[in-house]
Amino acid sequence: MTELEKIAAGAVELALKSGATGAECTISESAEFEVNVRMREIESLKEAASRGAGIRVLAGRRGGSSYTSDFSKDGIAKMVQAALDLAKITTEDPHAGLPEECGRFEGDLALYDPAVAAIETQWKIDQAVAAESSALAADPRVSNSKGASFESHLGTRVFANSLGFVGSYRHSSCGLAAQPVAAQNGSTERDYWYTSARAVAGLENPELVGRKAAERALRRLNPRKIATQRAPVVFEPRTARALLGELFDAVSGSSIYRHASFLTGKLGEKIASEALTVIDDATLPGLFGSSPFDDEGVPARRTVVIERGVLRNYLLNTYTARKLGMKTTGNASRGLSGNAGVGPGNFYIEAGSQTPEQIIGGLKAGLYVTELIGGNANTVTGDYSAGAAGLWIENGELAYPVSEITIAGNLERMLMDLQQAGSDLEFRSSIAAPTLLVGEMTISGH
Repeated sequence: MTELEKIAAGAVELALKSGATGAECTISESAEFEVNVRMREIESLKEAASRGAGIRVLAGRRGGSSYTSDFSKDGIAKMVQAALDLAKITTEDPHAGLPEECGRFEGDLALYDPAVAAIETQWKIDQAVAAESSALAADPRVSNSKGASFESHLGTRVFANSLGFVGSYRHSSCGLAAQPVAAQNGSTERDYWYTSARAVAGLENPELVGRKAAERALRRLNPRKIATQRAPVVFEPRTARALLGELFDAVSGSSIYRHASFLTGKLGEKIASEALTVIDDATLPGLFGSSPFDDEGVPARRTVVIERGVLRNYLLNTYTARKLGMKTTGNASRGLSGNAGVGPGNFYIEAGSQTPEQIIGGLKAGLYVTELIGGNANTVTGDYSAGAAGLWIENGELAYPVSEITIAGNLERMLMDLQQAGSDLEFRSSIAAPTLLVGEMTISGH
């Protein structure tokens, strides 16, 4: 058992000796680095380390929690006592409790790359400078920059509970981004591109990152306004991912038991077109949403949420599962203290067979959305709207940039009207989607 595992298990044991009927302890350690450069000069450089422990105790059906950054014997004892004191004054909750069973996914999830810890600071700075330089060299119209950045993260997660579970895992990540500014004929536009991975070898090279960021900024120059109309809308992967994030809220157990989702009570029903299959899988090696167990010590797993348009599962932690008379899907997510919420593993839309070019090529007219601004969905009604920018499609080709528009629809209808999921699924975060084609939405222009 590691030193941190001993501390977590000791805190749980102390809670039980002090009168708790159940307890769970989370410990998190992290070291972060971030450098920002602008016009090839360092603007900021940050290195930070943090660690903390949190405990949740149960006194029958009453719960209390506390946390500390003091890992001394006295510090842990004060944390445990504070949680027990809180449990005495909280109201009883018949659904409070620990999971029925705990364990871990036993395969190698490739969450930690020692090379991330070994990267020299100068190399990180050089990566950011190279990405920005590549963007600035891409075209004479790219003469300014919002900057470029490189960041890295190293962490350890530990969990123990009174069911006898003790587990931990290390994780790493790194990322590189560039945000150039293009200008022409009084039009100034910016865009960005980024790469991120658990391992250093998984990063795209800085020249590619810079060049792609520049291409994205350049294609936005001299945007036109369009008339208000109803038309097909194609979401590129970056904006499709934001749309999928709204869907996550709608299938989350906390929304379901509160009747705050348009998908409440619809398990087994067709709620989308056959083009849509959505999966949550925390067992995919090397990805950002992967872990051997969730934040309640429940083993990681794969859950089919929507299968060819049919709603198969909600995503649940132990509490929301009990509220709904169901079983947890291993999606507990929490900070150091408090009750667990519901979070994604790798939550993604399964790729289809058509390339983005084929999807665009099949449209006489439509909108290709490259940016969403302030988008939000009402998960109760499904109503959705967002400011947007992108490129107008004419006769199967990206014809010209458009901006200052709003797209609107209803998630229920949008899901049923989803005509294609592209073949270009990539995991750049724990939520991922390929290019998506929605048959028709309202586009508000001028």
